[in-house]
Amino acid sequence: MVQTDDPELKDSREKHFGSQSVGDDGWLNKQWATLIWLALVVWALWLSGLGRSPIVNWNGLPEVGRFWLAMFHPTLTVEFLGVMLAAAGVTLAFAVCGTACSLVIGLVFGIASSRVWWRVFWPGRTGWLWWTGVRTVLSIPRAIHEWIWGLLLLSVLGLDPLVGVLAIALPFGAITAKVFSEILDETPTAPLEALINSGVKPGRAFLYGHLPQALPNLISYGFYRFECSLRAAAVLGVIGAGGLGYQIFLSAQSLQYEELWTGFYALIFLNGLVDGWSGWLRKRMGFVGRMALTETAPSRQISDSGLESDPVAEGSRRVFSQRGQRWPVLLSWGAIALAFPTCLAYLDIDWGRLLRARSLFADIIVQVTPDKVLPNFSFELLPIALQTVAMSVLAITLAGLGGVLFSFPAAQNFFLPGGVLHGEGEREKGSAGYLGLWVSRLVLLAARAIPAPILAFVILLGMLPGMWPGVLALAFHNFGILGRLMAEVNENLPEGPVRGLRSLGASAGGVVFYGILPANLARFLAYSLYRWEVCLRETVIVGLV
Repeated sequence: MVQTDDPELKDSREKHFGSQSVGDDGWLNKQWATLIWLALVVWALWLSGLGRSPIVNWNGLPEVGRFWLAMFHPTLTVEFLGVMLAAAGVTLAFAVCGTACSLVIGLVFGIASSRVWWRVFWPGRTGWLWWTGVRTVLSIPRAIHEWIWGLLLLSVLGLDPLVGVLAIALPFGAITAKVFSEILDETPTAPLEALINSGVKPGRAFLYGHLPQALPNLISYGFYRFECSLRAAAVLGVIGAGGLGYQIFLSAQSLQYEELWTGFYALIFLNGLVDGWSGWLRKRMGFVGRMALTETAPSRQISDSGLESDPVAEGSRRVFSQRGQRWPVLLSWGAIALAFPTCLAYLDIDWGRLLRARSLFADIIVQVTPDKVLPNFSFELLPIALQTVAMSVLAITLAGLGGVLFSFPAAQNFFLPGGVLHGEGEREKGSAGYLGLWVSRLVLLAARAIPAPILAFVILLGMLPGMWPGVLALAFHNFGILGRLMAEVNENLPEGPVRGLRSLGASAGGVVFYGILPANLARFLAYSLYRWEVCLRETVIVGLV
């Protein structure tokens, strides 16, 4: 039995796994981090050739005009709409099945790659080695984009729906495991340690004392991962896996811009539907946001009976105690439970194909062993790798800045009547605020719904080949994702201090720069750095366009 009150055991855990403190800034202060990032941006701008070589294709501007004019008259024939509806069903089925598989993988390996798990079950150097080994193994599938997984699986399994599901499940399972492990590590361990000290077995203590606290954040991230899977399913269509991405790619290749815009509108509608439904369900369940990468569990309050209460748990109990709100939530969870088997039946997946292709998988594994790969390594790849890093730096910088700017009009608690940036006498003036809210949210939705490779193809109509079409495509796509995440951070900001500044006479700009940005900047940076890792993977597929 593991006892956490043993001083030697505690020292061993902290020596190998580090302390469980959250919010430590680390050894690198903010000023040096800012200077290093600015230096990276300057280096990336120089490497991109900005100002030293032409980037605009002036001869392609008439084609760009044709593309934008087609936005106002998309193809709406009954036959083509039927094709797009069937393609949307395939895309949604890929996303559902891929998400379900990735969440199972993520939960199992998220627990196995969390520090708190090994602290409890196997403290000391041996546990640290297992923890390091699991995280190292998970970094391999996480580093390979789902498009590359799709191409690899396509060569083994052929044109089969299983390709689309596994191409999403494998990399997203590793990404989900990483995020789940961070959520588990940032969850307070006091209940877990109390149960273990009381004689409860570690496994049962982890199940009843730690997982329930982390469950709201795990479920919220699961919804976010479903939205990512929907976008990934569209990307996989480009390699022939089917779905909306495949139809959009065919229209783009044949320069049928009217059909291309029909596909864009279908993607935007499908992503908006999923985004709205998941947001509604999360709010009904009492969950705060999609992601909680740096956010600890909500503070507990003392109830009238003298016991601690969890605000999230209390909010969930209130939801299920109200009959009018309970049934829609239960129906939604029932639909979630039925979605996976329904989509499996719709795709008609033959899981036995994996067993029949196991010899081909074995051959591929043999070909990627270090003794096969390292002799073929060439330093000629170094300039290409540096370009990849430079593209990702520029893209995530532009996306982050744009996301911060759009996060304010896209948040419901700033410019609407009664918002924190309005004075008491301005509560009735809100038409501009509502217009800004819907326009900014529509722009963010369109940006994140359209896959980056398709965006790169469109941008290439008016730009010369080089780094900048990829940079702009990645920047615009990630801007849509970051802007929505940052808007949620703004919406969840405690309004008391901000309204206090406003009541003392601070201008709207002063409230933003001295009240809102300092409070939310850490979350903004955390999301941007998280997306930078994803953006680095996406540069590979954008480069192929």
